[in-house]
Amino acid sequence: MSAQPDLLYSEEEEALRAAVRDLLTDRCDPAGVIARTESDAPHDLGAWKALADGMGLAGLLIPEDDGGQGATHREAAVVLEELGRSVAPVPYLTSAVVATEALLACGDRELLGRLATGRAIGALAVPLHLAPDVAFPAVRVEGGLLHGELTGIADASCADLLLVPGDDGGLYAVEADAATVTPQVSLDLTRPLATVTLDAAPGRRLGDARPAVERALRAGAGLLASEQLGLAEWSLTETVRYLKDRKQFNRPVGGFQALKHRLAQLWLETVNLRATARNAASALASATDADTDIAVAVAQSYAAPAAVHATEEALQLHAGIGMTWEHPVHLHLKRAKADSLAYGTAGAHRARLAALVDLPSP
Repeated sequence: MSAQPDLLYSEEEEALRAAVRDLLTDRCDPAGVIARTESDAPHDLGAWKALADGMGLAGLLIPEDDGGQGATHREAAVVLEELGRSVAPVPYLTSAVVATEALLACGDRELLGRLATGRAIGALAVPLHLAPDVAFPAVRVEGGLLHGELTGIADASCADLLLVPGDDGGLYAVEADAATVTPQVSLDLTRPLATVTLDAAPGRRLGDARPAVERALRAGAGLLASEQLGLAEWSLTETVRYLKDRKQFNRPVGGFQALKHRLAQLWLETVNLRATARNAASALASATDADTDIAVAVAQSYAAPAAVHATEEALQLHAGIGMTWEHPVHLHLKRAKADSLAYGTAGAHRARLAALVDLPSP
């Protein structure tokens, strides 16, 4: 067994949190995010540039020798907590985590440099709902040209670089302008899905697809829990604030015993979610941690239902105002629902966890 991880936030991590929160407060206000969901350009590329180029966050997981910051998954997790709180429509998880992890597995320094500086946005062309240990679709490769169609690709509509698995077992780099990207109907309008069609698209083989994709999806699943933590924390904080302000029968609604019990339950679930998310991030940050797969499976087994419950309670406890399009609670609920399917459902991760700890089903 590995050593007990330190789940507390360091001073550096708290300083990073404060900087990211300040930036998102200025650039990703709820009204602006809602307005983007109603437009043809849901991604906030201005906010992405500020995060990626201005703050250097796109390269957190990339070594300094390759143009990155040389940080760890713990710092990336803090960023994702804040992105979850604001439901920021930026491709951080898909580009700075998932695509980056795939490139790190392949060791392509040139493409890592492009992603680290924010000059390019990357997307792994694997359906968002796939868990780390399941089979993934691949396109046909003939003479270095790629043919086929892949659906459910998150943030492909804003990507400059696509990482595409081929049927020969390789992972290929394809420039996005060589593919046809067609938006799909997405529940979460802040992380849109798309269909990627390749018709004799040129691709450069980077390495073996299987280990690269598994590494990328494992990191995506593990750090997704931190985004889900941000969703839950926002839901709890805003609901408590609302219930303290709203009055009924000349007293704050938050003083009613039944609502106190519901909020106490949310608080307990959020605290537990924080522990599992931090544990997964710490395990991913430790390259020698033999329990990383277990930590990721535990985090996703717990995170999805906890985040969905928190956002559902926020919607209900905000009463009539919570049902309006102008209030941002629906953005958080949709992100939580979509996240509950991303990188494997909670049920899939529980089954994976059972296999990892040699616990057979009844």
